Amino acid sequence: MKAILVIFNKALTEQIFYILEKLSVKGYTYWETVHGKGEVGEPRMGTHTWPEENSALFMAVTPDMGEQLVNAFRFLDETKPHVGLKVFTWHVEKPF
Repeated sequence: MKAILVIFNKALTEQIFYILEKLSVKGYTYWETVHGKGEVGEPRMGTHTWPEENSALFMAVTPDMGEQLVNAFRFLDETKPHVGLKVFTWHVEKPF
């Protein structure tokens, strides 16, 4: 199994869920609002000074589905490079 964590600017929410629907992803965990700062870009803290916010999505999928998702998220990031999208993957044992 492949675990995928996606951190994305809320402005990408519709596109992110479109990808999940098109690839028939059945299970995931979604955090509507997360705050933080990456290595580049402005912080997203939901405050007056840093008003933008991120969301997060976590899923465990087959390796093939993981590859499809990563490719779709990569394409989205390349079409909107300054909006904010990070994808992290790692191998996980099959859940019980």
